[in-house]
This record gives sequence, structure tokens and C-alpha cells, in this order.
Amino acid sequence: MPQYTLAQLAELLDVRCEGDSQVVISGLATLSSAGAGQLSFLANPKYQQALKSTTAEAVIVAAEMVALCPSHCLISANPYLTYAKASQLFIPDWSKDSGIHPTAAVSESAFVDGSAVIGANVTIEAGVRIGCNTTIGAGCFIGRDSVVGDDCLLHANVTIYHGVVIGDQTTIHSSAVIGADGFGFAPSADPKRGGWVKIAQLGGVRIGDNVDIGAGTTIDRGALDDTVIANGVILDNQIQIGHNVELGENTAIAGCSCVAGSTKIGRNCTIAGAVGIGGHLTIVDNVFITAMTMVNKSISTAGVYSSGIPVQESHRWRRNAIRFFRLDEIAKRLAALEKKLD
Repeated sequence: MPQYTLAQLAELLDVRCEGDSQVVISGLATLSSAGAGQLSFLANPKYQQALKSTTAEAVIVAAEMVALCPSHCLISANPYLTYAKASQLFIPDWSKDSGIHPTAAVSESAFVDGSAVIGANVTIEAGVRIGCNTTIGAGCFIGRDSVVGDDCLLHANVTIYHGVVIGDQTTIHSSAVIGADGFGFAPSADPKRGGWVKIAQLGGVRIGDNVDIGAGTTIDRGALDDTVIANGVILDNQIQIGHNVELGENTAIAGCSCVAGSTKIGRNCTIAGAVGIGGHLTIVDNVFITAMTMVNKSISTAGVYSSGIPVQESHRWRRNAIRFFRLDEIAKRLAALEKKLD
């Protein structure tokens, strides 16, 4: 595990140190569990009681919280962001073998940079290009003519179909599937076709730089044009991105959300968990959509959007559900009554 003095951390994180700058920090922990040699943080003032009682060696805090801190401090204007940067400094230094594992199957026409790491039982098909300092974890599959850029990390058992282009410094977690067929079928009266004719998905997937794709997430290839994931997008686990979707720069989507085909989502949007977004819609930049929302029409103005009914006691919910189905009748009666009163 990496170790740093408090002074080194202050320099690396571009913050100010208060206290003994030579104490050694060897890990991160929460305020309630941190002990000797560990760094913690306070991002939300409502947890200041935990700050007062912490036994952490040092704490990342805002300037106004220093007086409450019983430990050494790293003073930051944005403690949560500083914590995020600090967490990257404490990633365990797992040594890795360079080169291609003897059990990997790499096509003779593929190009793998000499600095790349190809794990056990990886399959790399014809025409693939793997950039420098990229790691392909055990059991990954990369289909023909796909490109994986520099400094990327594919964790174990990622599947990349053919014709997928991935930029630099992108991370894809286990069991993600990139470039599967989009859900495209035309109805048919021909019984031999089983009622449906599959539409060949002839596009690809283009993923930008500094993208993070969670475990079990699926991104479908385009029907004709490509599905596009722009720079800086972050996708949580278990997300479905339909064919020909476009996600703008720095947009974040939380787990179990689904974006149907041909929808375009702007830059700097935040989509919370289990959101459903219909197809062929447009969502502008800087939109926040709260959890469990169903989006069935385009959003043309930045802001916060919600739908659904908050949880309540079951007996109240049943009564309200019955009344919901009478809303049209009640609205008509109210309109008639207003007309009569006028």
C-alpha cells in the first residue's frame, strides 16, 4: 500500500496542511472507523459530530471546520473532490506482468503495443489495435477491427464486439458488453419469419476518452450510424444504452437506468438510478433527472425533472390508485360545475 507524509499529500492534492506535516498516511477510512495512519474527510457539515470524535490521523476539511478537528488537517475548498483525488493515490500497487499471456489468442493481423498487458484467455480478433499502457484483463473478447486506445483498463470478462472504437484512459468493468445488436425488428406477416424480420445492425460504437463503464452495462451498436459515448461520460452498473443513442460530454448515469434507441442526451446531465428514457428523444445540456423517473418526451430546458409517486402506506396508496382512475371523470364534473357557476 502506498504511503505519504501529510506534506507530500498537501503538495500532490494542491491543498494546505495544518498540523504535523511529517506524519505518515498509509490509507483512507471513514471518520467513524479511521485510526492511526489513516486519512478521512468531512464533506457534509451535518456530520461534524463525527469529526469531533474521530481518531483519524488526519482529515480533509473545509477551512471553517478546522477548529472542530481533533487531528491534523488538509484544508480544502472542496473536501469531497480532494478526497476523490486522494483515493487514487492509495490504489494498491498490484504488480503486473508485461506482454501477452501465453494462453491469449491474438490474431496475427492485430496490433498490440509492446507496453500493453494482455491477460490469460483473452481473445483478440483480426484487425484489432490495442494502444500503449493498456491492460486487457483475463477472459476479455475483442472483436475484429475494434480499437482500444492508450492507458485503458478492461477488467476481466469484458466483451467488445466488432467495429468498436474506444478512446484513451477509459475503464470498462467486468461483464460489460459493448457493441451487441440493437433491438431492431420489423413486423412481418410471413409465418416463416415468426412475425418479425431482424434489422441488421450495421453501425458501430464510438466511446471517447476518460469514460468509465460499470459492470454488466450494455451499449448497443448503431443500426446504421454509430452509438456515441462522448468524453468524460460515467456509467454505473447494469445500464442499458440502446442503438444510436448519443451521450454528451461528462454526463453521468446511475445504475439500472435504460436509454432507448436514437435518443440524444446533452452534456453535463445527471441521470439517477432506475430512470427509463424513451426512444427518439432529445434532452438538452445540464438536466438532472431524479431516480425512478420515466421520460417519455423531449426535455428542452435545463433543470431538475421527476415523475412517479413517493412511497406511502399501502392502504393510502390503494385508495389513491383507485382515485387516479377517476381523475378524468372528476375533471369533467369540475369543468361542468365551473361552467355552471360562471
